[in-house]
Amino acid sequence: MSKRRLNRRQQWRIDKIQREREARARKRAASAEQALDEDNLGPEQTGLVIAHYGTQVLVESDADASLRQRCHLRANIDPLVTGDRVAWRPCTGGGSGGYGVVGARLERRSELRRPDRYGDLKTVAANIDRILIVIAPYPEPFANAIDRYLVAAETTGIAPLLLLNKTDRIDDANREALEELLAPYPGLGYPVLRLSTQTGEGLPALLETLAEGTSVFVGQSGVGKSSLVNALLPSAGARTGELSGASQKGTHTTTAAELFHLPAGGDLIDSPGIREFGLWHMDEQSLLEGFVEFRPFIGHCRFRDCRHQGEPGCAIAGALARGDISERRMNSFLHLRNSLES
Repeated sequence: MSKRRLNRRQQWRIDKIQREREARARKRAASAEQALDEDNLGPEQTGLVIAHYGTQVLVESDADASLRQRCHLRANIDPLVTGDRVAWRPCTGGGSGGYGVVGARLERRSELRRPDRYGDLKTVAANIDRILIVIAPYPEPFANAIDRYLVAAETTGIAPLLLLNKTDRIDDANREALEELLAPYPGLGYPVLRLSTQTGEGLPALLETLAEGTSVFVGQSGVGKSSLVNALLPSAGARTGELSGASQKGTHTTTAAELFHLPAGGDLIDSPGIREFGLWHMDEQSLLEGFVEFRPFIGHCRFRDCRHQGEPGCAIAGALARGDISERRMNSFLHLRNSLES
């Protein structure tokens, strides 16, 4: 879907509404901070943001995982997301209404960002080690959507893993198309793990993979992300939704990113469903580099402004002719580039 173009008055109105919202949020934060009773706050310590509730966050203590508190945020603190590490002070009495306070955000080692509808990048999770791209037989997966996620993962430097969920719904009508769709990825360094929460297929292998670091599920609604969370960690109680009968698209059941500790080790962030993972903030060079098999040939075309569509001396076209780049991935690149330009 192309980026919606706004006239000057529409853009002015949107900016005005955003400024008013930010002003109200700052006012609420200042009021909450003034209400805090410093005498009822314990010493500063470090912790982990495990959920985000608008103007408040749920923090877990590094020193004692059983200590979890909702926290207000100090004024002028850097924006927080699930997975952030913070310096905070827990509430030790009733004077602060049972709320702790976050004083600072610690340095991030990575962040998962996606552009909003206006092209501005928004961080949705922090300190991620692995992106789990979930697809399923229904809703029907498409190469362009998978490659969009892979390009986004490559630009963040976070390792992606493809999960084919709901394998119990594979039949003679869709098996060949799914195998053809997924065939190129293992050779490009993208493992594919097949899963089913109904039969248990692949779940032990997934738990073993997730045992180290922090992982996040991404994928369009209806592919079974919340069902996977429930299967891996039944106590999470993540809500699930049925596919729409007409469209075979999913309904959004996760409303905020939440972090769960897995019993075998590792952490998992369940994020809101993302139907479109837009790349319109990227330029063509970044898009090219997001296709890993293109990288050895970038910068070797005869013409600096080569469009890679039949120009003489095109290194990308040469790689395509030799089979170093698949036609399907080339078509996917051209489709995504055209979407940037439109």
